[in-house]
Amino acid sequence: MKAALCKSLDGPSGLVVETRADPVARDGQAVVRVAAVGLNFADTLITRGKYQFKPELPFSPGAEIAGIVETVGVNDHGIHVEQPVMAYVNWGGAAEKIAVDVGSLIPIPAGVPLEVAAGLSVTYGTAIHGLNDRGKVKAGETVVVTGAAGGAGQAAVEIAKLMGVRVISVVSSEEKAAIARDAGSDDVILFPGADLKTEVRNLTGGDGADVVYDCIGGEAAEPLVRALNWEGRFLVVGFAAGEIPKIPINLLLLRGAEMAGVFWGEAVKRDPAGHRANMAKVLSWVAEGRLKPRIHGTYSLDQIREALGILERREATGKIIITVS
Repeated sequence: MKAALCKSLDGPSGLVVETRADPVARDGQAVVRVAAVGLNFADTLITRGKYQFKPELPFSPGAEIAGIVETVGVNDHGIHVEQPVMAYVNWGGAAEKIAVDVGSLIPIPAGVPLEVAAGLSVTYGTAIHGLNDRGKVKAGETVVVTGAAGGAGQAAVEIAKLMGVRVISVVSSEEKAAIARDAGSDDVILFPGADLKTEVRNLTGGDGADVVYDCIGGEAAEPLVRALNWEGRFLVVGFAAGEIPKIPINLLLLRGAEMAGVFWGEAVKRDPAGHRANMAKVLSWVAEGRLKPRIHGTYSLDQIREALGILERREATGKIIITVS
């Protein structure tokens, strides 16, 4: 089989496409014939040795895949040959075949293209876990999403709207505001350049936000904690701004508020059943046409360096997909 291999920690330039031996399914595994791989910014980090996981060289990047089951080992858990499936695999997905634990495989329903399914796990999985499991979002509430033009932010806006809430997005430019509105945002605030606490309170009639889904951290975090409604929930998703904020915890006390971490990757390991239920819901929304994930572009396995470069330069306005076979 062909695989994109990271042979040095030099980012995309360290990748080569070579032939390797086909994987073999052990007990409790299946070999998946990979059709598509969803790339993420984390793939640019892992190929530079800057990610929280540091696999031994050489390795293939690619954390999320979709494909067709080719073989199944003992203890198949209901997974069968020729079944279309998707999975979060952490790394190793950028190859024509991969052996995956059957418990990690999620069947793909009819009507969902494999290229679309390949890009759902990380961004949409994080969004539904954060909003539903950690934020306990209820229909009719108001959710503020920071970094709403990025992949994680767009997914949160879309999932929040499907959950029946009002969405206020925080972005850094008019160009990104258009992306956030296109994703479904009801209101948009440009930041830097605005008093976030005042703007959110003005947009909510003085009440404040019920939930903040914060993808960026930095200077936006504290004013948004101050903008929480009574018993509001602040969700810590990421730190795209580069700075980890230091929040005065008395602000939570004064609002009867909560702050919760959204560590999706760990939640998948600790609660696989919950993850499967969440992804089944996301897949059903896609199959029904209610959720239409944006794909920035599709690239062949031989173009993976070019594709990762788009992510590294933060030029993507949707999912970057590698088509494999």
